[in-house]
Amino acid sequence: MSELKDKDEQYSIFLKYKEPKKHETKSIFASFKFIVSLFLVILLAYVLSIVFNNFDNIEELFSNYTQMKIAEVKEQTREDLRPSKFNFKMLSKYQNILVLGVDTNGPNTLPFSGVRSDTIIILSIDIHGKSVNAISIPRDSKVYLADEHGIQKINSAYALGGIELTKKTIEETLGIKIHNYIVVNTEGVRKLIDAIGGVPIHIDSKMHYRDYSAKLNINFDKGDYILNGKEAEEYLRFRKDSLGDIGRVHRQQKFIKALIEKIKSPDALRKIPEALKIASLYTRTDLNLYQMSQYAAIAREIDLNKVEFMMLPGAPNKKGIISYWILDPDKTQQTINRLIYRKKADMSNEEISIGILYSRDKEPQAFEIKEELRTLGYEVNCIGKSSQIEKSEIVGFNTLITKDIIKSIRRNVSDISHFKYVHNPVRTYCNSSDIVITLKGEENL
Repeated sequence: MSELKDKDEQYSIFLKYKEPKKHETKSIFASFKFIVSLFLVILLAYVLSIVFNNFDNIEELFSNYTQMKIAEVKEQTREDLRPSKFNFKMLSKYQNILVLGVDTNGPNTLPFSGVRSDTIIILSIDIHGKSVNAISIPRDSKVYLADEHGIQKINSAYALGGIELTKKTIEETLGIKIHNYIVVNTEGVRKLIDAIGGVPIHIDSKMHYRDYSAKLNINFDKGDYILNGKEAEEYLRFRKDSLGDIGRVHRQQKFIKALIEKIKSPDALRKIPEALKIASLYTRTDLNLYQMSQYAAIAREIDLNKVEFMMLPGAPNKKGIISYWILDPDKTQQTINRLIYRKKADMSNEEISIGILYSRDKEPQAFEIKEELRTLGYEVNCIGKSSQIEKSEIVGFNTLITKDIIKSIRRNVSDISHFKYVHNPVRTYCNSSDIVITLKGEENL
């Protein structure tokens, strides 16, 4: 896999490299809503919880909505206007929902005007395959903003032209279609988390940072927490560790899963009406009630544990005092092909290289794993001790590594069957390995 050479030169040809947009089949409805909670999409998470636990309420709500629309048609008496069960024939195969979490300009300002997007996520839903993938776009990504706004960070698109400029920029940059959007204000996130009684989370390492201008005073030690709204915002905004925005994206993904589990709890379900009232004030979406009901029915068939998360690959780059994330054209296209268009990479064991990093007291286990991997046909091209290991996990650097590949490795190497898998677009160790297994010992506790 080629690495970035001249970052600016590669980026300048990025737009020419894009894959053409897929043909969209014509249908009565142009969109599809799965309602999955991905970072600031807390509104959707609440709807999801209703789906899993109170589907009859949604169906009843939709039925009432349909009856209301029929009543508005004064002279129309055709039988096909009668309420009917859900029908999915009008939905095209792939649907992409743009999820934005926007910051605030302070008190007494408009919550959705002139603000930057702090979080940018694309939810891609394969309706027929019943799968959901998620792509996180780093907010500092250097892009050509649509409508001749020039080269800027992608998070400025919303401040300059709202949702339309943001959608158009992403479509032109990645060569994909955005069908629907959801925008959530950070103040609403805080209120929503407080409304459900906080979110349980385990913090793996110390997080200490003070930013007077942003009014942030982040102060967490290792341990178990139930984060309230303010603390959750601090946890999600923290990026002053060795991984910067990469670590931040990983924490977002971890928080989303914890949030979904909390929302599915009986205690949180009782608070849904209050939470939805708050969400309606702090969210903007072009999804209508009918679309939501369609997604609600499909959501029941999707295993959230199989949702794939990836961040667009690239590398940090600084121009003067401005820091950018320079997207890697080749690897970004691979990510789009795999997560949006579901093009599976055909990689054999022999084509996958694996590294192993271990704490001193884990050396025997590390070499046992090495021999097991070699027996399975994998190349172990990097192995060594490290005193900086934060956790035992499996880290994927190659964008072609899928969850199926990781599942196979876990299944055949018993010592790592319970290890969490994360994707990291930045190589900081074992630079020639597609996957790195880290083994944390007592000395790192």
